[in-house]
Amino acid sequence: MPVPVLDQLWVYLSASPLLHLLVTFLAFMGASYINRLLGGTPFLHPVVLTIVLIIGFLTLTDTDYATYFEGAQFIHFLLGPATVALAIPLYDYRERVRRMLVPILLSCVAGIVTAVTSAVGVAMLMGASRETVLTLSPKSVTSPIAMGIAEKLGGIPSLAAGLVLITGSLGCALGPTIFRLVRVRDPSVQGFTMGVAAHGFGTAYSFSSIGAVAGAFAGLAMGLTGLLTAFILPPLVHFFGF
Repeated sequence: MPVPVLDQLWVYLSASPLLHLLVTFLAFMGASYINRLLGGTPFLHPVVLTIVLIIGFLTLTDTDYATYFEGAQFIHFLLGPATVALAIPLYDYRERVRRMLVPILLSCVAGIVTAVTSAVGVAMLMGASRETVLTLSPKSVTSPIAMGIAEKLGGIPSLAAGLVLITGSLGCALGPTIFRLVRVRDPSVQGFTMGVAAHGFGTAYSFSSIGAVAGAFAGLAMGLTGLLTAFILPPLVHFFGF
């Protein structure tokens, strides 16, 4: 294609918010391909790679986030329906959930307390600032909830979102190994654990790598963890003196 035609195409696309929608799709497709070439390692999760690629594109083209979001908001809008759709596979196992309701709630609370106290405790021992500690505390819930909690507590919402991504990647990387070591083979237990510890990343991993049962319970765990964390976290933070 001649250079003048490319220039005209770029001028046309850059004036349209659909450019950044296209960039997001291409970045994710490229990230998924790279991840497959590397053996599907969760340490380089497609979502993390996509973020890196998009940041690189915005930096090279000197595009601010507000301009990018004008096109990417269509994907952002679909997050709501996609999250609600997690209830569909869970509906098939509603009787099993009803029978396990008490263990599910207790294990979810235990997971939240463990995640918060370990992160906050280690950060305090290493001399982290109050703002950093408060930002770390909601790292094990999905990004929108973590950002809202961090903001209300006095942390940094944008940093909280980054910590959520790191937590999810590590959860997907370490989870399967831990399951083998402790000989956990029940897909519902595996999925629920991944949902509690690795939120959306763990849910996606459960659906794709373990099965529908694990994915359904991971989605349940992700929702419950986000809901309960909003109530449990403030008293825990107060307990640590913040």
